[in-house]
Amino acid sequence: MLIDEKAIREKVQEIGRQISIDYRNRKPVLIGVLKGAFVFLADLLREIDIPVEVDFLSIHSYEGTESSGVVRITHDLSLNIENRDVLLIEDVIDTGRTVSYIIDNLGTRKPRSLVICSLLNKAERRLIEVPLTYSGFTIPGVFAVGYGLDCDNRYRNLKYIGVLDNE
Repeated sequence: MLIDEKAIREKVQEIGRQISIDYRNRKPVLIGVLKGAFVFLADLLREIDIPVEVDFLSIHSYEGTESSGVVRITHDLSLNIENRDVLLIEDVIDTGRTVSYIIDNLGTRKPRSLVICSLLNKAERRLIEVPLTYSGFTIPGVFAVGYGLDCDNRYRNLKYIGVLDNE
């Protein structure tokens, strides 16, 4: 086990409170990156006490436990984000390639602001620096599963975050 259920819940509450303060009197769009961020986004959404809209992007960049190095959008947004405050909700920021690609793509749609909120940060593996406005936990460069994170669509349903043991 890397992060237990209680620590996750407390961190999500903390981030939700901060977003509510930072975006008071605005109606941001939360964009969840599927599939990994859906559990974090659902819990975070319940901790935000201001009006928000939610949309999703589906991105494919992993083959098993390894990044393929190629990022593809497999499901695009349904909302227009032009002149909107956008919070990109990620499960984990690893090398930075995927989120950098998403930021560049969303930037062409002319949002008023665009910030990143990630539950996990693997800073030691970063190849492309990305600005994290909201970050839950910094973890080592291990393959984490649980709380929405998977390996070949397994382990998403764990209530905690653990390290994948290939044995």
